[in-house]
Amino acid sequence: MKDFQLYVITGEEFHPARDLSEVMEEAICGGAEIIQLRDKTSSKKVVLEKAQKLRELTREYNIPFIVNDHIDVALAVDADGIHLGQDDLPLEVARTIVGPNKIIGISTHRIEEAREAEKGGADYIGAGPIFPTNSKSDVVDPVTTAYIKEVASEITIPFVAIGGIKLHNVAEVVKAGANRICVISEVVGSEDVKGTCEMFNQSIEEASNQ
Repeated sequence: MKDFQLYVITGEEFHPARDLSEVMEEAICGGAEIIQLRDKTSSKKVVLEKAQKLRELTREYNIPFIVNDHIDVALAVDADGIHLGQDDLPLEVARTIVGPNKIIGISTHRIEEAREAEKGGADYIGAGPIFPTNSKSDVVDPVTTAYIKEVASEITIPFVAIGGIKLHNVAEVVKAGANRICVISEVVGSEDVKGTCEMFNQSIEEASNQ
């Protein structure tokens, strides 16, 4: 998969008065390099409609589009990949369904899970939540930047740090060894989505060079 620095996940609860596609387009214009649709509550029909719109948008900007959990929706819209949690379909089963060319990301919270994902053929892993977060109701306890250091020292596939990452603490995460950052509320809930993404990219680059 193409390398990336800023990964943005949808979070419509953080912008209830604004259109999903509009917010995500602003994120892309600000430098988001991967977009993920994450919707745990809507009907399958509604998720499909959202996925179709975001697939069109990401094709227009030529960036990867990932669907969280809904493998059938991902296949229906020809998304670039899927993202799965520890309680979702096993990686090997998902790979059989989506084939060898789709991206598969796996959420991990412990180094053992990261090792298993890498061994199983995941294209990337999510490492987190690094800090407390209100973006997910099913979140586990924060793993802190100590987990980033573990993953950075051992795992060879790309990993993205996620969970409670804000502009004020992103440098801490980067300095721990993460050079790919995933954000939800701090971006999509911002009054200036594009500008916030630009500030994240600037902060990541500055911290990487220190």
